[in-house]
Amino acid sequence: MNTIFIGGSRHVSRLPVEVKKRLDNVVASGHRVIVGDANGADKAVQKHLVDTHYDKVTVFCTGDKPRNNLGTWQTHHVDAPKSAKGFHFYAAKDREMAREADFGLMIWDGKSPGTVLNVLRLAIAGKIAVLFNVPDKDVINIKTVDQWKTFIARCNRDLQKDIADRATPEEWRLAVGADQPSLLAALEPTADPPSDAAASESRVASSTKAPSPEEMLTVLNKALAEGDATTIMDSLGVAAREHGMSQISRDTGLSRESLYRSLDANGNPEFATVLKVLSSIGLHLQVCPGGLRSEHPRVSSDA
Repeated sequence: MNTIFIGGSRHVSRLPVEVKKRLDNVVASGHRVIVGDANGADKAVQKHLVDTHYDKVTVFCTGDKPRNNLGTWQTHHVDAPKSAKGFHFYAAKDREMAREADFGLMIWDGKSPGTVLNVLRLAIAGKIAVLFNVPDKDVINIKTVDQWKTFIARCNRDLQKDIADRATPEEWRLAVGADQPSLLAALEPTADPPSDAAASESRVASSTKAPSPEEMLTVLNKALAEGDATTIMDSLGVAAREHGMSQISRDTGLSRESLYRSLDANGNPEFATVLKVLSSIGLHLQVCPGGLRSEHPRVSSDA
């Protein structure tokens, strides 16, 4: 039995026949359904499942009480960050559903950024999403972040900006991280002005000219010397992205999505993964004697 995350746009109040057929297939297969509590597509999906007397349903909600639970099914309450308001408050449950699901079915009105963001969340987690475009009666299967980027590049610029504004910084880094410049990079949400050090690192990360091996050694060794795990992972991620995640994926046998998550500033990769990545970009780790304060582990070039 698989878990299917079914969601969609608030402006979809009636399900197309094609979507109802897909829901009937889910019911016939006995899969578990997880669905949100919003009006629109969530409520319409709930109504269809009530009409079919299906009980393998869990309603996810942010807060203590669901807005809609037409089948009085089991509920799953998700706590949002205290500072979250509006869309960001309710998006907490969507992220939880994307993590818990095996597959996703998204019912889209052709303009809702939240629905497209849920497809991205599923892709980041390595899960297949079926996006049903209601106005066009078109079905798109999205299996990877690269496929999501190809899809979103064809959408209008207003939708692209809305997605950028609503995504978390981590989601957006995974969405725009690419071996080649992407139009999405220009849509990155504005943030507070970075410090001089952060601005310097950002320039290295975003430069179209790959850093030299000497520059990569300097950045990584400085991070190791400071002993800051977050800075180390961020610096290694910068070096890896400049080298090319596709090539590293081939060298290490790890998926690109997994590498982007692991080499994020907040990532926590296995030590074996770090060694594989270093080897792929032509570097290796050396340990120096610890008798002197000035001695630190350092990264050396294989070249």
